[in-house]
Amino acid sequence: MLRSLPLAVFAAVLTLAPEPTAQRGQLDRVAIVPQHVAGNVHMLMGAGGNIGVSVGADGVLMVDDQFTQMAPKIRSAIEAIEATRTGDSTESSGKIRILVNTHMHGDHTGGNADFADEALIFAHANVRMRMQSENQPPLMLPVVTFTDSIDLHFNGETVRVIHLPGGHTDGDSYIWFRAANVAHLGDHFFSGKFPYVDVARGGSAMGLRDNIGRLLQEFPDDTQIIPGHGPLSTVDDLRKYHEMLTETIEYVRAGLAAGKTPDDMRRAGFDEKWASWGTGFINAEGWMQIIVDSFGAEDHN
Repeated sequence: MLRSLPLAVFAAVLTLAPEPTAQRGQLDRVAIVPQHVAGNVHMLMGAGGNIGVSVGADGVLMVDDQFTQMAPKIRSAIEAIEATRTGDSTESSGKIRILVNTHMHGDHTGGNADFADEALIFAHANVRMRMQSENQPPLMLPVVTFTDSIDLHFNGETVRVIHLPGGHTDGDSYIWFRAANVAHLGDHFFSGKFPYVDVARGGSAMGLRDNIGRLLQEFPDDTQIIPGHGPLSTVDDLRKYHEMLTETIEYVRAGLAAGKTPDDMRRAGFDEKWASWGTGFINAEGWMQIIVDSFGAEDHN
């Protein structure tokens, strides 16, 4: 997972910088670990954001693709999943026909060019716009874009891709495999950890909180959730995450309203019950700063 990489590599990922030599050496040692979720849907964990795949008679639909160096390992993992389907009455074509990017960060789009020769790449319009503005090669760019939502009819079910405005970035989408009742939330969900919010690219801690609140009203209680980072999760896990977002944002809002400085609030810290949430890439101080920056961006809009 991403948090297994050095912080300097994480910063490079977020700016979509080329993979440094140290990162390539680390990625050589990372395995792709598949996990069956439900129906045709599987989760792949490795280096970077979690991948979702639907493998069936129509071929393969993939959500996100980590880094270019991981592409051969991703293909091998998908082939292994296909090999387990020998008892199925239909055979997969094996081709990755559709690739959906949940957002534009490099640990979710770094393999785009490796799959562009066989897969049509879908994403929100802001993903393509921001990748173009940061001079990404044409093969990296989404080919099909949308502004609100799009339905993909694939492997016997409707796969809904729905935009989440101004949360992690301004171009995030979540993917809901309706028949399997599995949702891939991309980096709107760091399971059990403080999240990263890219305020410079249109993200907002408050928007993230509000988006998660709306999803909790939409998902059935038995929906299984693939987070952008962290283990396969439940709706109860998502509720706890929303509770954390709500309480920590309110703590900062109330502090700022009372005239406290960010340093004052950092010294006091969040409630102890959130202590374990700061053990990922974003610690408590980092999350507090993201919230402060989000309020600052809101004040300037």
